[in-house]
Formats: sequence, C-alpha cells, structure tokens
Amino acid sequence: MSAPALRINSIGKSYGKAVALAGFSLEINAGDFFGLVGENGAGKTTLIKCLLDFCDMDSGAVEIFGVPHRQTAARSRLAFLPERFMPPYYLTGRDFLRYLAELHRRPYDENRARAMLDALELATETLDRPSRSLSKGMTQKLGLSACLLSGKDLYILDEPTSGLDPKARALLKRELKTQHAAGRTILMTTHALHDVAEMCNRMAVLHHGRLLFTGTPAEFLSRHGSADLEQAYLDCVNHA
Repeated sequence: MSAPALRINSIGKSYGKAVALAGFSLEINAGDFFGLVGENGAGKTTLIKCLLDFCDMDSGAVEIFGVPHRQTAARSRLAFLPERFMPPYYLTGRDFLRYLAELHRRPYDENRARAMLDALELATETLDRPSRSLSKGMTQKLGLSACLLSGKDLYILDEPTSGLDPKARALLKRELKTQHAAGRTILMTTHALHDVAEMCNRMAVLHHGRLLFTGTPAEFLSRHGSADLEQAYLDCVNHA
C-alpha cells in the first residue's frame, strides 16, 4: 500500500502561552482534493508552516509521501503557494516563472506558460511586466501559474482564491479540478465553504488548534443534520 500524501501525527505548537495546535493529527491520501476549513486564527497557516518545516514543532511528526518532513527530499514532490504571495518586485512575470521552474528542476516552457496564463485569464503581456506593476489579483494568478506549472504530485494552497474576482475564482476552480482529475493531490485552506462543497472529496475543520471533524462534505452535513455546509460549520464550532 502506498504512503499517504500527508501523515500528520499529534502536532503541538505554541507561541508563548498561546496554543496554535493541540495534538493535531490528520492523514491526506494521495489523490485527495482536501479542504482545510477554519476561521482566522484557527491554526491553518501554522499547520502549513509546520509541515513544510518553516517553523519548529513542540511535538509530533509529519511525513510527506512517507518521508519525514525535515528531510529536503520530502518537499521534492510538492509545490506551495502562501496566502500572502509577493514575487520579487524587480522580476518580470517570465523571469519569475523561469526562476520557479528552475527551483522545481523543470525546464521553462514558454508555450506551457502562456497556456496556463490563458487558463487563468491572465494577459500574456504579464510575462514582460515587472511584478511591482501587477495588481493583487494578477500577482495571485502569477503565483498560481508558477505552482501549477511545477507538475508536482502535491499542491499546498493557502487561501488560493484570495484577491481574485468572481470570474478569476471560477477559472481557478476549473483549473484545479483539471489538475485533480490528472491525479494531483491538493490541500487547500479556505474560508469559502461553497468551494469545499463544489471541489473537495474530503475536508477537515480546524478550530482553536484542534481537529473537530474530518471526512467527506456529505458526512459533515449528515453529522450536523444540515443541507448547507455553512450552517453545519456553525453548528460544529458552536458546540465545540
């Protein structure tokens, strides 16, 4: 049996007296489209920092495709987009995509880059513009393009629709569905429960550093006797 894409075992993380994660455990299978849901301050970004070894954990362990997360090789099969993404201001869009392709050890392909920009409806002239001249939405699309062009097995996306207008959100969701259908594993943190209902085959609710639920969206609705994920979420956290 193949290892799960992510195995998170009893992570504990505190900042002084503030507990960010309290014995958090979760498994995400290869091929999942997984939505991690929680309000601001729930611990979602801290969890990502821990599993990517961006910060030390107080306790617990993480494996990425069976490899301990502290080993550099563990991150060779994933691409990550942070919520607050900002490319170096002096690089053009093309320079940035070329640089990220080099980091991911893939050749830069101008045709693939243009096709990805088209899929997200980002003007190809962006390739020639310095990133400092791009709007927040354009910058977000550029980061998403770089991530999805990596061809990795696992995408970790922290609030990927942040800063996108409704049309851009729809285009991104279409592209993410395409990537998932091609066999990629996607972990997406989000506040948008309707996006979880539309795209994710599994989900988890993180609240005050604790896991309140993991399973399918249908199971979540059934547990809380609701036909609406937002109402089910309110019931879940209000009775935590």
